Amino acid sequence: MEPVEIIEDGLVLRPWRAEDADDVHRAFQDPDIQRSTSIPHPYLPEHARAFVARRAQRLEAGTAAPFAVCDAATGDLLGGCDLHTIDRNRELSEIGYWTAPWARGRGVAVRAVRALARWSFAELGLRRLVWSAATGNHASRLVALRCGFQVEGRLRAAETERGHEWFGSLLPGDVPAPGEVGPAGPDTLAARRAAVFGRPQPTLFASAGAHELRLRPMEEGDLDAVVIACQDPDTQRWTTLPQEYDRPAAESFLSHCRDTWAGGTAACFVIADRQDRYAGSIDLRLSATDPLLADVGFLTAPHARGRGYQPAALLALCAWGFAALGLARIEWRANVGNVASRRVAEKAGFTVEGVARNALNHRGTRVDAWVGALLAEDLTGAGQGTLDGGQGTLGGGQLITGEVAV
Repeated sequence: MEPVEIIEDGLVLRPWRAEDADDVHRAFQDPDIQRSTSIPHPYLPEHARAFVARRAQRLEAGTAAPFAVCDAATGDLLGGCDLHTIDRNRELSEIGYWTAPWARGRGVAVRAVRALARWSFAELGLRRLVWSAATGNHASRLVALRCGFQVEGRLRAAETERGHEWFGSLLPGDVPAPGEVGPAGPDTLAARRAAVFGRPQPTLFASAGAHELRLRPMEEGDLDAVVIACQDPDTQRWTTLPQEYDRPAAESFLSHCRDTWAGGTAACFVIADRQDRYAGSIDLRLSATDPLLADVGFLTAPHARGRGYQPAALLALCAWGFAALGLARIEWRANVGNVASRRVAEKAGFTVEGVARNALNHRGTRVDAWVGALLAEDLTGAGQGTLDGGQGTLGGGQLITGEVAV
């Protein structure tokens, strides 16, 4: 392929040069790049020189179109944007991109991907670009969305240690015009949630009378306590947990919690007391069809019941869901007759709205369910929960407090 430069929206996409290796080496020391790519670690100067040389060879062979992304005014290297393998028969290619740490926050990747996409459709005659990223790489996903990609699903892990992958595609008519905000702009729900789920899971705080609680991510040290709680007769009576709940089941649940946080679909927390002992579990699960809706599920360890822990934890989690995730409604459901669960929901401010007939499948039998909900406006002025409360901020540690009378 003949060398070409793409100039658009303040950027120049040009072929790689040998002198770029020093900047590549410096950029690839960045922890975010190392975590989200398969580059060698430690990343040495010879790796950077080989990186640049390979891209020059692939461009010359016409099998790929790798570009250095540079500032049009200064010529400074800002990142990379590649068509990895060009399939002439199927008229498609996979796109990849990265931004140097010194260039982040300027929309470099979005502008570069849009420019390369337009060029690939107009000059190479491609009909489709595909994108993939490890589940949990919310920064890459947000760039893809802002460039018009449709995220179409998730691929199961071919290699367990690499995790699942999101994938999507872009067609010629999908690319926003230069300067256009396009989908998933800075003030959208998609951007807000990418910022939340792209960070480590936060710790939330709650108070139940004199008891100070933390809602934190589950850890391996919690698993034995989880098994005990899930084997409890009352837990078994009102849930569909495996009746022979064992350590492998708890390990599977831990993996599920980590996977759903990475995927941005749920937030699963352990309720821990002042000594950091497991006192229960609580989950906030986002709806797959309504972006402003979520539902909650919770269980309390037998030794922690009757202390007001669960209502306080539920309130703290809901306050965080409204503030951090922009939810409008959080729903609670429980089998009719599960009075303990209903009391927890009502103490946290939920309104029980009625009975849904045959709403739940309970161990092979359809059963009626109580249905309730909490709205964001239910918390304001109700005196039941406070955001921050002097103990944290949404922008930093994403800490929320919730207090209930017990």
